[in-house]
Amino acid sequence: MEKELQEKFRQQLIEKKDEILHEAGKTLSDMTDQNTNIPDPNDRATVESGRSFELRIRDRERKLLSKIEAAIQRIEDGEFGLCEECGEPIGEKRLEARPVTTLCIDCKTLQENKEKSQAS
Repeated sequence: MEKELQEKFRQQLIEKKDEILHEAGKTLSDMTDQNTNIPDPNDRATVESGRSFELRIRDRERKLLSKIEAAIQRIEDGEFGLCEECGEPIGEKRLEARPVTTLCIDCKTLQENKEKSQAS
C-alpha cells in the first residue's frame, strides 16, 4: 500500500480515536455533574435508562478504541491493509468503510458463514 494512502488512513484513525476520547470525557463530566436526587420514580427511571444507554455506547467505543490502536500499530509495522488470514491486500473500499478491519471481504464472508453454520 502506498505511503500516502496509509497516512490518509492513519489520520482518519487518529481523528476517530480523538473523537471517542473527547466523547468519553464529556460523558464522564456530564454524569458527575448531574444531580442524582430525582424524587419522581418515573423521572429517575428515565434518567437511569439514558445513563445505561450512554454507558453501553461508551463500552462499544472502548472496544473500537483498542481496534483503532491496533490498526495504527499495523500501519507503523507495515502490515496495514493485509488480510490476517490469507495475506492478500484488503480492498481500499473495504478499508474506507472499516479501517480497523483485519480481514479481506472473502475471508470475512467465509468467517461469517462458518459462524452461521455453527449457530444452527
